[in-house]
Amino acid sequence: MKPMKLKDGVTKIGAVHFERRLFDSLIPLPDGTSYNAYLIEGSEKIALIDTVDPMKIEVLIDQLKDVQKIDYIVSNHSEQDHSGGIPFVLEKYPDAKVVCTPKAKAFLMDLLHISEDKIITVEDNETISLGGKTLRFIHAPWVHWPETMFTYLEEDNILFTCDFLGSHLATSKLFAEDECHVYNSAKRYYAEIMMPFRNFVAKNLEKIKDLKIDYIAPSHGPVYNRPQFIFDAYNSWVYDEPKNIVVIPYVTMHGSVKAMVDYLTAALSQKGVVVKPFDLTVTDLGELAMSLVDAATIVVGTPTVLAGAHPQVIYATYLANALKPKTKFLSIVGSYSWGGKAIDQLSSMITNLKVEVIPPVFIKGLPKEEDYKLLDELADNIVKKHEKANIK
Repeated sequence: MKPMKLKDGVTKIGAVHFERRLFDSLIPLPDGTSYNAYLIEGSEKIALIDTVDPMKIEVLIDQLKDVQKIDYIVSNHSEQDHSGGIPFVLEKYPDAKVVCTPKAKAFLMDLLHISEDKIITVEDNETISLGGKTLRFIHAPWVHWPETMFTYLEEDNILFTCDFLGSHLATSKLFAEDECHVYNSAKRYYAEIMMPFRNFVAKNLEKIKDLKIDYIAPSHGPVYNRPQFIFDAYNSWVYDEPKNIVVIPYVTMHGSVKAMVDYLTAALSQKGVVVKPFDLTVTDLGELAMSLVDAATIVVGTPTVLAGAHPQVIYATYLANALKPKTKFLSIVGSYSWGGKAIDQLSSMITNLKVEVIPPVFIKGLPKEEDYKLLDELADNIVKKHEKANIK
């Protein structure tokens, strides 16, 4: 990636990882990702905002080849994809100091073995002058680690947010020009990474709402030259009520559960409910996470395996519980041969979800006529719950 001028004395550098398809050995990356860093040159000093994942460190070092000195390396977030390049930058600029929150200091020392004498900690709203360019540090804990912060460049009205408001999107463009594409990537990013911290996201949106912001410069994805676009999206994802949507993650082994899911999908669709079924054996878990942002109801579908739920259903239920969506209702459909404890097992795994559990439909073998009637009752129950909760 070539350096890109954002404003006079402000350059976007870093690396685009077009080919990366998995993050943290967990998160699918259908659009790759980027690790954005920003070089801020004042009349007296120079600061580097964040670095890159060590996998792409040679790209960053090459971009810095004509930079004679760096005074400050700002670590907005200690995770390796942003701060992992700091030890390499310190090798090139041994007089540089790493700037971070007090909580981040221990993280950087433990995770990256950065020497304590290389670190300067800053308090909330503390500033550092580079000469004509002032960096203000805004503590933003739990978006999405406890030590995170934003950096605000006062003279140029640029907010560097690291992970917050970002998107896993590999692009050679400086700005978020294709807003439809960026919206989906940012929603996926929010669902997978920020949604579990929704209350903290709300607090930090409130904290920065009065800042004059011309650009939002995250450390993943393009820069927002129309900041209201991403603020509107986040406000919707965080504050809006769930929509008239039912998400059905399921696994079928011998066809029974699929027959139930297909029937329930049709019954709900006929009543005006948007239904999103996900066969967990082929599902991109990021797509499932995105669907949970807006869903009013989750219906989990599982066969019985060794007296319990299918392992992939257990994983999906664990994921939903960890992501803590705004979902209001939950139910279970499934099939068994001789018995089991799948309902009890799954019910015990949703302690983080503030949901009303709708009575499940669990049948023996292939669904029969009376079983389909139970699914009709479940569909009616879901519709009534949505109407009563004024879900549209």
